[in-house]
Amino acid sequence: MTAPLLRVENLSTLVRGGAAPLRAVDGLSFEIAPGETFALVGESGCGKSMTALSIMRLLPDAGEIAGGRVELQGENLLALPESRMRDLRGHRMAMIFQEPGLSLNPVMTVGEQVAESVRRHTALRGAAADARVLELLEAVRMPDARRRAAEYPFQLSGGMKQRVMIAIALACDPALLIADEPTTALDVTVQAQVLDLLRELQQSRGMAMLLITHDLGVVAQVAQRVAVMYAGQIVETAPVPAFFAGPAHPYSRKLFASLPERAGRGRALAAIPGSVPRLDRDFAGCRFAERCDAALPQCAGTLPQWHEAGRDHVVRCHLYGSDERGVMSDERKPEPPTSPDSSLIAHHSSLLEVSGLKVWFPVRKGLLQRTVGQVRAVDGVSLSIAPGRTLGLVGESGCGKTTVGKGLLRLIEPTAGRVMVDGEDFLALRRRDLRLRRRDVQIIFQDPYASLNPRVRIGDALEEGLLALGVGVDARWRQSRIDELLAEVGLPPDVKSRYPHEFSGGQRQRIAIARALAVQPKLIVCDEPTSALDVSVQAQILNLLKRLQGERGLSYLFISHNMAVIEYMADDIAVMYLGRIVERGTVAEVMHGPRHPYTRALLAAVPVADPRHNPRGTIRLAGDLPSPLNPPSGCHFHPRCPAAMPQCREQYPGRNSWSPTQVAWCHLRD
Repeated sequence: MTAPLLRVENLSTLVRGGAAPLRAVDGLSFEIAPGETFALVGESGCGKSMTALSIMRLLPDAGEIAGGRVELQGENLLALPESRMRDLRGHRMAMIFQEPGLSLNPVMTVGEQVAESVRRHTALRGAAADARVLELLEAVRMPDARRRAAEYPFQLSGGMKQRVMIAIALACDPALLIADEPTTALDVTVQAQVLDLLRELQQSRGMAMLLITHDLGVVAQVAQRVAVMYAGQIVETAPVPAFFAGPAHPYSRKLFASLPERAGRGRALAAIPGSVPRLDRDFAGCRFAERCDAALPQCAGTLPQWHEAGRDHVVRCHLYGSDERGVMSDERKPEPPTSPDSSLIAHHSSLLEVSGLKVWFPVRKGLLQRTVGQVRAVDGVSLSIAPGRTLGLVGESGCGKTTVGKGLLRLIEPTAGRVMVDGEDFLALRRRDLRLRRRDVQIIFQDPYASLNPRVRIGDALEEGLLALGVGVDARWRQSRIDELLAEVGLPPDVKSRYPHEFSGGQRQRIAIARALAVQPKLIVCDEPTSALDVSVQAQILNLLKRLQGERGLSYLFISHNMAVIEYMADDIAVMYLGRIVERGTVAEVMHGPRHPYTRALLAAVPVADPRHNPRGTIRLAGDLPSPLNPPSGCHFHPRCPAAMPQCREQYPGRNSWSPTQVAWCHLRD
């Protein structure tokens, strides 16, 4: 039997700073074979990233490895001096961090940062080192690698920055690569490119990989074995086919049930109640018992042991050591979401009607700051949303989705177009009138932490909107209204006195939703409201938004690059590319009968949570989104389109109707 490349035995990591230390990693054991991809999955706060930092010995100042062994090719890393670890990092083991924008040095060129690793661990210098840098950038398929090597990180897209991180990690052919959420911040097309790249490089170099993620679709497409982590411990380990065929632990099953594609439209997602418990206390029994629907009496007071659930499939759960395993299959079925109350929906054909919306940003140069060009972020977008319905706006990062949302509210002043809200043109309103009409349209921003003032208590943040728009007769009424809002989004009233940093990501997003609801809007722009959340918290937020829509008859413009979330939430879909809508239709039409090649590529790039096959094919887009400063001639998509024809390069396509509700701007008819 082949010896494992990495062996972790009973690893324990403490994080000090409070009254009691946090047991971030508590008795972790697993092995990774040479050339194998081992996935570590679980919610935020379970200890996945702390496990990776412990293996690399890159813990923060408050962190401390309290016990265990970490052997790389038979050598115990925990017994080595720091000088020896510096030799190993980047050479025999390397790490891709979660956020490439924060991991790269902003004042060093891309080439210098790759060369730094080459010079540290090899004898290459001068022209030889430069040649190696170019070779690495080309190996990760960096477009125009020689030019990009001389650029700085801020000049690169998210996908390019992630490629640079991979090039740095692979500079010295490590035996082990740790990838910590390598695709979380990327849209589906770039994610597909990065995952394909990692697979190819791993196969060509025989490298082992520890993949940390909360995306089960990525696990299904990339990994061979998977471990589920909860509250600092592994609770289940299995080969990927066996895991996806039958997850054994109740927590694993809940993660699957939280996926939008598993629930289907018309049903509420099976969100996991509560949150990961604090790790600064002793656990007498199963750590998941407080959130488990199938908990037995012994779960609260007896630590579960490992049990066989199949070949090479083990689970830490009392259900497998008792006669009550059948309880696991009798999970509570989620109730269907509330349908919009017809009495709350106005009798208008459209609540929002957008025509020819343009948002251009001037590019100025020279001493006199003359305008030398225009960045066409939004270039003639038209869409409509009926009362009580959700329009999903999808596309790659940089295509203009968020700019559309901000343009509707005039948070960014549009260049041209009409935005009719309930029959009144928002773009024609004076500032004073616009302030009053903003009651009708509110926004939930992508990052709730950045959109909440860290120095303002939650109660004051919610009252701010009421005061600004003159809602409420007096302070007592406003406080009562705030209590109602917090209850609506599932938070107790005593959180009013707390600050944003005291909440989890899901709780902060609930506060952001409460703030948007405070002035009783008719339409809410949801800008990637779940992109930074793991699947269980995402399910809670999506259920909340569905319920509120049903109770209040709200309309949503739901901006996202997560196609599964869009399919679950939206009634209609508009697909956006380089500032323009390229396809529009109902969810069923666009998801199951896409007409534009770009839509097909977006759907094909979505990782499916099934290791057996990808039912949407293997279309992969070449290159990156062109610059809106200088869009391609003809159809903007033709440089990346696998079906481009001569006329695609010469003229922008007209509108083709495929049904009364589905239209696409494409020269192709078949």
